[in-house]
Amino acid sequence: MNVKEVRQLFPILDQEVNGKPLVYLDSAATSQKPLPVIEALNQYYRGYNSNVHRGVHTLGTKATDAYEGAREKVRKFINAKSTQEIIFTRGTTTALNTVAASYGRANLREGDEIVITYMEHHSNIIPWQQVAKYTGATLKYIPLQEDGSISLEDVKKTVTPNTKIVSVMQVSNVLGAINPIKQIAQIAHQNGAVMVVDAAQSAPHMKVDVQDLDCDFLAFSGHKMCGPTGIGVLYGKRSLLEQMEPVEFGGEMIDFVGLYESTWKELPWKFEGGTPIIAGAIGLGAAIDFLEQIGLENIMAYEHQLAQYALEQLSAIGGLTIYGPKERAGLVTFNIDNVHPHDVATVLDAEGIAVRAGHHCAQPLMKWLHVSATARASFYLYNTEEDIDRLVAALKKTKEYFSHVF
Repeated sequence: MNVKEVRQLFPILDQEVNGKPLVYLDSAATSQKPLPVIEALNQYYRGYNSNVHRGVHTLGTKATDAYEGAREKVRKFINAKSTQEIIFTRGTTTALNTVAASYGRANLREGDEIVITYMEHHSNIIPWQQVAKYTGATLKYIPLQEDGSISLEDVKKTVTPNTKIVSVMQVSNVLGAINPIKQIAQIAHQNGAVMVVDAAQSAPHMKVDVQDLDCDFLAFSGHKMCGPTGIGVLYGKRSLLEQMEPVEFGGEMIDFVGLYESTWKELPWKFEGGTPIIAGAIGLGAAIDFLEQIGLENIMAYEHQLAQYALEQLSAIGGLTIYGPKERAGLVTFNIDNVHPHDVATVLDAEGIAVRAGHHCAQPLMKWLHVSATARASFYLYNTEEDIDRLVAALKKTKEYFSHVF
């Protein structure tokens, strides 16, 4: 993997911020977009913009082919059995809400359990809180180890025959922990529960195989994997999706509409009411082509190298606390003693370095960590060790500045 060549495909990186060359370390929030994705969107809007499925004219046919072609790319990308198992959504949040609202509300009742973890993103907490309130089910949490990782023994203790849904993120957006989803799915299934996976932070960075994981549902977003904003994917096993009712109703998703009753299209379209996210799906397809050309295995190995280098360099800074296990995905979350993360991020921005500061949509995890907020540097295939060197130098400068202020 030639990182120099990769970086040249991301035009946004070639700029200065506050008079300094941009160092973008916020890809866990959203990734930058390569030229092939930008060009795919441009070609669609300039050459064959049209609604899909409904028309028989040439532009409509071309747009439909591109849209459904993107669905096939997604199917191959995650190794689903059929395109009927691939539903386009607005993102991970919408996908998880769809599972909670359609499957959760219909299949849970008082006495049932939903099991998640303390590290989950709010998108994988709040929908289950709502299902629990609606159905009377109980929401339970798998405890975390001291370093923020998950023990399979704790999973076995938490998941019981009363558990109906287990929903866990594959990679933590705060801790960088890579969770043993395949083994958790086995435990869930042994107890008669379905396995839901939040793959927002894993699909962009590593090979995800839904058949190997044997998960029942899986969700991810396009914008974190070099694709456009506003497009995401819900994978579900066909047998489960066929039993589920749509959560949005209107055009596109119907088979027949009468005065008092209506019927739905077959999968996957019954879950895609209204004009779909056509350009987003086409852009996501282009992003998948881009990532697969480089190779997910190469991307994962390179990011692991960056993460280990960052851990080594940041660990050498006194008064800096790093959160999460040593073996991790490509991000590092940290705090500097007596300096608020927002102040850290502000000083770094003045140095041309973009990081994320706050609770990262993970307030229960912040409480578990005994902090109100953290700073996070996250890496992707276009980052370099030089970017990390810039980060380390700027953090030392930040620490020195605030030591004089206070």
